[in-house]
Amino acid sequence: MSKTTDSKKVNRRRFLKGGAGVAGAATAALAMPQVSRADTITLKMQGSWGPSSIFSDMAKQYAERVGKMSGGRLKIDYLPSGAVVKAFQVQDACHDGILDAAHTVTAYWYGKNKAASLFGTGPVFGANASQILAWIHYGGGKELYQELVQDKLGLNLVGFFAMPMPTQPLGWFKKEIKSADDMQGLKYRTVGLATDIMQGMGLKVTQLPGGEIVPALERGVIEAFEFNNPTADRQFGAQDVSKDYMMGSYHQAAEFFEIIFNKQRFDSLADEQKAILEYAAEATNTANYGMAMDSYSKDLQTLINDDGVNVHRTPSSVMKAQLASWDKVLEGLLKDEFFKKVVDSQKAWSERVAFYDLMNSADYKLAYEHYFPGKLGF
Repeated sequence: MSKTTDSKKVNRRRFLKGGAGVAGAATAALAMPQVSRADTITLKMQGSWGPSSIFSDMAKQYAERVGKMSGGRLKIDYLPSGAVVKAFQVQDACHDGILDAAHTVTAYWYGKNKAASLFGTGPVFGANASQILAWIHYGGGKELYQELVQDKLGLNLVGFFAMPMPTQPLGWFKKEIKSADDMQGLKYRTVGLATDIMQGMGLKVTQLPGGEIVPALERGVIEAFEFNNPTADRQFGAQDVSKDYMMGSYHQAAEFFEIIFNKQRFDSLADEQKAILEYAAEATNTANYGMAMDSYSKDLQTLINDDGVNVHRTPSSVMKAQLASWDKVLEGLLKDEFFKKVVDSQKAWSERVAFYDLMNSADYKLAYEHYFPGKLGF
């Protein structure tokens, strides 16, 4: 055998040996998952909801998704309202760093700037809650919210939105509301810009968190009220103090949860953890909405069949009066440059998006009445 042949065999063995090493390294790389190197972090979050509220359950769905998406390296310790501060104080507590995060709604702090209410309890231009949440993500709403919170108000906060809430009922009354005249002078509970709308319709409005509604009824501070949905309303005993439940309204027809974080705390996190906190909010939309559809529909039937509640559809005349009141309220508010900028953005979005949806949607009421004739009654 020649020296040249021997040399080729040696080089081949070296190549195979080296190749085996490379292959082994590649196999090891495939076998070992890419684990985050970020430190394990626990964030303290308080909600604006009581411990038994379905809204606390929905906040926990967000916390669970953050934990699972991060492989347990990012945890949210969720606390109910009152654990650290009161329901309306969670934003201040986050700004000051007393809390790392909060689960709330913008209507609870609209006293600082009425434009806050446009991210939850604003006027209805024909678009529903899901479509306005789409505006937040794709129509400029996210940037306008950031401008309001960080630039105009100078708050040390970062926020995301989750859960396009179903239309909130007109509320609970001592008798069926058949016209806007029936509401004149009533002492009524609501929050956000809805207070201005209802005051414009002749009601005497008080803003209260959900946990204070029944005590206020017992003291005579209010005599009619709305909160949010059949499950939450039933949980605090609305059916024990009122028996007429009016469904359908324009006062809060496009609200969402606001999930906020102390900005310094948020900025200190690894980029992957920031992404998890943001996109877990989007994932929670589906979980929250599914829970809502299941629970709200069941509890509405329980209110009717077990609790003796009379459920009525709010008359169109009342909703038209609400729209007229919205128009008057907006006249004054649109003088504020930033408020007008947000409204103009929402209105342009609604004109295009709601047009598509309303032109294209099937007539679901027609289909329902086809298969369940006589049940709706309106």
